[in-house]
Parts: sequence; C-alpha cells; structure tokens
Amino acid sequence: MSWAFLRDLLSGVNKYSTGIGRIWVAVVFIFRLLVYVAAAENIWKYEHDEFECNIKQPGCENVCFDHFFPVSHIRLWALQLILVSTPSLLVVFHVAYRENREKKHNQKLYKSPGEIDGGLLCTYLISLVLKTGFEIVFLILFYKLYNGFKIPHLVKCDVRPCPNTVDCYISKPTEKMIFLYFLVATSCLCIVLNLSELSYLICKYSVKCYLKRYTKKHRGSTSDCHKSGTISHRRAAAAGPDGHPKTREDQPTALD
Repeated sequence: MSWAFLRDLLSGVNKYSTGIGRIWVAVVFIFRLLVYVAAAENIWKYEHDEFECNIKQPGCENVCFDHFFPVSHIRLWALQLILVSTPSLLVVFHVAYRENREKKHNQKLYKSPGEIDGGLLCTYLISLVLKTGFEIVFLILFYKLYNGFKIPHLVKCDVRPCPNTVDCYISKPTEKMIFLYFLVATSCLCIVLNLSELSYLICKYSVKCYLKRYTKKHRGSTSDCHKSGTISHRRAAAAGPDGHPKTREDQPTALD
C-alpha cells in the first residue's frame, strides 16, 4: 500500500494548523504512520499462515482464525489512519475555496486565506470533532472485536467443523501486544491533543469576541457622552446671562 497521498495530506494540513495541531500531525506521521509502515505491517503480514491449531480437521483452522480475528488488526489500523486523517481535507478544501474566490473576484478578500477565522474556524472545529470521534469509535471497536487490548498465547476453539475443543496458537503474541499497546497509547494521545486544540480555539475566539464587543460598547458609550456634552455646551451658549434663552430681540442683527 502506498501512503504518499496521506503523507502529502498531512504536510498540507500542517501549514494551516495551530501549534497543537502541528504536534498532532507529528505524532500521526512519526509515531503512527511510520511505525505502521516500518514495523507493524510486517509483524501481522503472515498472521493467518502462522496461526496453528493442534488438529488437522479441514476447515477448522480457518474457522477458528476467523472467529478470533474477524478483522485483521493491521487492516483496521490502516482504515483508522485513513479516516482520522480525512477530516483534515475539509480545512484544505476550504482554504482552496478562499484562494479561488480571491482569484475569481481579482481582489484581496481575506487577510490570509489560511488564517483560522470566520467560516474556516467552523470548518477547523468540525474537523477536530470528527477526528476525535473516529479515534474513540475505533478504540471501542478494537476493544469489542478482540475482547480487550490483549493478545493471548493460546486460544481454545470449539466452533464447527472442529470436532471438539481445540487449542490454537498465535504467532509472536508478545511482540504483537507491545505494538498494540503502543498504537493504542498514541491513539489516546491524539485524542488528548484534539480535545486540547478544540478547547484552546473555543476559548481563544470566545475571549476575542468578548473583547471586541466590550471595546465596541465602550466606544459607543464614550461617543454618546461626547455628543451629550456638545449639546449641553451649545444650549449654554445659546442661553442669556440670566440663564434664559436669548430672544430674537436680544440677538445681534446685521444692522447692529
């Protein structure tokens, strides 16, 4: 399997991410993608051929393997990596839309097409929610499919067409379990990073909006005070020495 597309996608997303988002990209690329390609894929490469049962009943070994491993770990991890990285395309597409819109109108419509604000902020938050959701769903799926995050040395199978309960042995269970714990830990780390970035962006832009409204309100009240002071000054100037408004007879005319 070629992972060039996923690598290019993560590199493109890195340009529009926050500091926490760049850490997430580094964790996915180094501790998940490279570990998957360099080591994990080879460990599970011949898992079916190396699964052995102490009986030669035709079909028994295949049925037992399918019973204990309904979906291959390695294929499920590949699907997880793809789905977790895909929501980042929303951000890339939104930035591309902004750039095309500027070209179409032939004018500068944004301070920077990649700046996280306005509609792009909503898209970015949606992508974070989707990535976190996919991570949690796959962790639950792993736990349910394999009855926990453990790989036993020996499993007992009594599924037909096996004539009785047979013992089946899994190859390299300790090595597989180490990589399983490592990938689960990196998945949990990615969830923490996504939630941290989500909280950071929400707090940052909530404070920004509050300060913007407060400044606008303060400027509005200052402007009202200035206007009322100007009106009072004009009224005082229009009044006579005794405090009463000047009549037309009191006011100087052109003949005076």
